[in-house]
Amino acid sequence: MARADVTVRGGGILGLACAWACARRGARVRVIETRRIGAGASGGVVGALAPHAPERWNRLKAFQLESLLLAEPWWAEVAHRGGTDPLYLRAGRLMPLADEAAVAQAHERSVAARDLWRGLAEWRVERVDGAAWGPLSPSGWVVRDTLAARIHPRAALSALAAALRESGASLIEGAGADDRMDSGAVIHATGPAGLDTLSRVLGRDMGGAVKGQAALLCLDRADAPQIGAPGLFVVPHGGGCVAVGSTSETTWESESPDALLEAVIARGRALVPALADAPVIERWAGLRPRASGGRPVCGPWPGRPGHFIANGGFRIGFALAPALAEGMAALVLGEGNPLPAEFAIPA
Repeated sequence: MARADVTVRGGGILGLACAWACARRGARVRVIETRRIGAGASGGVVGALAPHAPERWNRLKAFQLESLLLAEPWWAEVAHRGGTDPLYLRAGRLMPLADEAAVAQAHERSVAARDLWRGLAEWRVERVDGAAWGPLSPSGWVVRDTLAARIHPRAALSALAAALRESGASLIEGAGADDRMDSGAVIHATGPAGLDTLSRVLGRDMGGAVKGQAALLCLDRADAPQIGAPGLFVVPHGGGCVAVGSTSETTWESESPDALLEAVIARGRALVPALADAPVIERWAGLRPRASGGRPVCGPWPGRPGHFIANGGFRIGFALAPALAEGMAALVLGEGNPLPAEFAIPA
C-alpha cells in the first residue's frame, strides 16, 4: 500500500472535509472508514446550515460566521472537482416570532447583525407572507435570516468522495482498526466511538452520543428558505423533498425511529401548513457526536505525536465543516493553527 501524507480515520462530514482540505493542498490522502461513507450521523437528512443569533458574540459564533461565508465557494469547488452536486443553496431561513417581546428582541438582533455580520447578511423582521410556503406565526411577524443555507447531507458526502477520488485520494470502506494502515499524520474523525476512546485514554469525560431523529416528506420547494423554530428545522432540498427534524435524546431504548419522531413530524406540519398533506418518504435516526463542552474538539491528540482529533460536530458539523477542515489541514500540514483555542483538547 502506497504511503500517504495524511490518513483520515472516519468517513463522515468532518473526516471527508478534512481529507479534501488536505488533498487540495497537494497532500497524498487516505481515508479509512470502518463501515461505509456516511454510515453514521453525517448520513442523515436535515442539512440545515443555520447561524447562531447575532448576540452575546464569542469565538465560536465568529468562527461559524466565517465558515458559513466560506461555504458557497468551498462547496462549488468540491462540485467542480468531482462533478457531483452537493445540493448546497444559500436560501435563507424564516423564524416565527411568538409575541411582542420576541418581535422587540428580533429588532435588537437585526441591529447587532449589521455590525457582527459585517453587512454580508441580514437578520430582518418581516410580516408573514406564507401562502405557498412559510410558518404560522402567532405575532404575524417572522425573522428572515439571509445567512442560513442548506445542503443535502448524503449528496454532500458523495460530492466530497468524488472530489477526493478525482484528486487521487484513496477511500477504503469496511476496514478495521488496524493501525498498520495508517501513514503520515493521522486525523481521527470517528464520531461517538472516537469520543468514547478519547474519554478512556485521557481519563475524563470528552462527550458521547446524542440520538437524533428526522424525516423526509415529499414536497417540491427546492428554492424556498428553511424554517426554524425552537428544536425544529424544516429544510427544503433539491429532488422534491423537505426534511423535518430533529430530536436530541441522551437516553433511548432503540437507535431506530420511534414515536418521538412522529411528534416532530406533527410539529412540522402544524408550523408549516404546506406540509399538511405531504407524505413521509423516509424516517431516519442516528447517533450524533456531542463533545462534553458543547463545541467541537479539534487539534493535536495530547500525548500522541502525529495524531489529531476532529470530532464533536453535534448539529453544527456541516455548518462548520469548510472552516474547520481548512484549519485542520493547515495544522496537520505545518502551516500553523488557525483554529479557535476553545476547540483544543487540554493535555
